[in-house]
Amino acid sequence: MLQIAKILKSNGTDGGLLIGVRDIEVSEIDLQEPVFIEFDGLPVPFFIQDLQQRGTSRAVIHLNDIDSLADAEEVVGRALFIEGEWEEEEETDFTGWTLLNRGERVGTVTGMEPIPGNLCIYVRRDGLSGLDPEPLVPLHEDLILSLDADRRILDLDLPDGLLSF
Repeated sequence: MLQIAKILKSNGTDGGLLIGVRDIEVSEIDLQEPVFIEFDGLPVPFFIQDLQQRGTSRAVIHLNDIDSLADAEEVVGRALFIEGEWEEEEETDFTGWTLLNRGERVGTVTGMEPIPGNLCIYVRRDGLSGLDPEPLVPLHEDLILSLDADRRILDLDLPDGLLSF
């Protein structure tokens, strides 16, 4: 089960629910498939009767069998789930790629360090021996100028002084 939203509060007197959506867009919710709410640790399916987007990450939803304010208040604060699993994004391995800094060759990527929330790469700088330390360079999307998978070239805009010891 994948949590896609949290029921924030009731909306109106007809069982409407204001939900806060997470990890997906409201438009990605399949209206033909059931959503689930846990009761006593077990997922109970509900079919969506109506879904109206409210802003970028909220929506008002009407579910079958929740048709009064009292029914809606009973599920406020609970999570909303769908069946399935999140697809893991495939991570490119940059080992062996040529690293450029603003178009100038720096060296070769020798490995990757998956620091949570901040993927980094090790770089063997050109002109240094294998005994010299390999700097750890952050691989943040804001630093990437371009990448060429065919030629295995990664061009970054690195902050001044990052590669100097």
